Amino acid sequence: MLEVFNFRVILDYMPLYFQCLWVTVWLSAVSLVGALALGIVACAMRLSRFGLLSRLAGIYIETIRSTPLLAQLYFFYFGLPSLGIGLTEYTTGILALTLNSGAYLAEIIRAGIVSVSTGQVEAGIASGLAYAQRMRYIILPQAIGVTTPPILGQAIVLVKDSALLSLISITELTRAGQLMTSERFMPAEGYITTAAFYLLIYYCLKAISSWVQKRLIFREAR
Repeated sequence: MLEVFNFRVILDYMPLYFQCLWVTVWLSAVSLVGALALGIVACAMRLSRFGLLSRLAGIYIETIRSTPLLAQLYFFYFGLPSLGIGLTEYTTGILALTLNSGAYLAEIIRAGIVSVSTGQVEAGIASGLAYAQRMRYIILPQAIGVTTPPILGQAIVLVKDSALLSLISITELTRAGQLMTSERFMPAEGYITTAAFYLLIYYCLKAISSWVQKRLIFREAR
């Protein structure tokens, strides 16, 4: 197999792959930050005592989670322009990834908050702690410990989902493999190199996840 594997062509395309690696990383990072912010807001709305806010958050979360990311991406890319809303490819990609991951992160954060035992919350109330104080000193420290692993897992999923952005002509890692395949007709070399770069990102995120978990005060019991 290695005899027919053309490493020279891979080296020729390495500058393109590094450029696309940077595009994938920054697109994923911006989308993750937006998804975290959106997830926190949606979680707060979901847990709100106001029924309208809770229902609106529920509609958003269930709609996003019950439809494929590809369909959402195509809606933003093809559907919005037909409605008179024009967005660039990069804005469309970030919007799709942010809204998609935000729904999942909202449920992850909500699960962490509701996992805190009622007894501890009641003890905080009996001690005279206000709602903000209970969140700061009792609920959030434990919720962070519970939700950090799945949040980092969702970050890995987001990076892999960014491969779909190649379908709207964004030159990221998967697109680099497509370009190499179309120009040199070497699909094995093109897509194996693409997979190797995604594997590199995965292990970097996995290392970050392990480092963070070791430094958490509150962690899930194993």
